[in-house]
Amino acid sequence: MTARVDLDAESVGRDLAALVLTIVELLRQLMERQAVRRVEAGELTEEQVERVGTTLMLLEDRMGQLRAQFGLAPEDLNLDLGPLGSLLPRD
Repeated sequence: MTARVDLDAESVGRDLAALVLTIVELLRQLMERQAVRRVEAGELTEEQVERVGTTLMLLEDRMGQLRAQFGLAPEDLNLDLGPLGSLLPRD
C-alpha cells in the first residue's frame, strides 16, 4: 500500500516562504549585531554608519512587506528547536 501525502499548494508555498524568510531574518539579525559591534568599536566612518543603518532599515521594512504578503507574523519565523530553544533570539 502506498502512503499518500495530501499537500495543499497554498500551505506549501506559505511554509516555504516562512522557511526562506526565517533564514533571511537570522542573517539580518546577525548583520545588525555585527554592525553594532563595529560602530561601538569605532571601526566605521560616519558615512559607513549612515549607509549600514539605512540598509538595515530598508531590509527590515522589506521583510515586513514580505511577511504581510504571505500572511506571516514575526513570531512565525522563529522556529522552535525543542530543547535548544528558539532559533531567533527573542527581543
